Amino acid sequence: MKAFTTTTTVLGALVCSVILGVLPAAAQQKIGYVNSEKILQELPAAKEAKDSLAVIVKAWQDQLDSMSKDLQAKYEDYQKKQGLYNDQTKQAEQKKLIDEEQQMNDYKAQKFGQQGELAMQQDRLMQPIKDRIFAAIKQIALENKLSFVFDKAGDVLLLYGEPSADYTFKVIDRLKRGGR
Repeated sequence: MKAFTTTTTVLGALVCSVILGVLPAAAQQKIGYVNSEKILQELPAAKEAKDSLAVIVKAWQDQLDSMSKDLQAKYEDYQKKQGLYNDQTKQAEQKKLIDEEQQMNDYKAQKFGQQGELAMQQDRLMQPIKDRIFAAIKQIALENKLSFVFDKAGDVLLLYGEPSADYTFKVIDRLKRGGR
């Protein structure tokens, strides 16, 4: 029991010394945040990229809607005529419907899936814009001697942010002036 108490005391002293050593360093660090959603809303290049994606997505969605309507019409036609079919014809018609549905699902996955063309197009169009934003954030962080910059719009939960620590508009201004 005495060994446990001694170990606990040594660990406690070690933790206290680490905390006391870290606190002065933490007090010197400056933290800021930005709102990446706001930055993207304000950048004309981001709006153009979103508009280009919307055109592409609309064409793919129209094709998907057409395929769906066509499949629905074929299914309804099958429903009306299935009583006239023998077993072999029924199976053949059902297989056609299943194959067509699979083609539609494959098309949907190819275009809208996680690794689909939409994701690739988004990366292709948005990556240069993201690179510019990150470069501008880095420059503003360096100029303002910020140790950390959080994204208010991202997955990091920012429960409170003092307005004076918000660097969103400095980033927008830098980007609109053509700087990095």
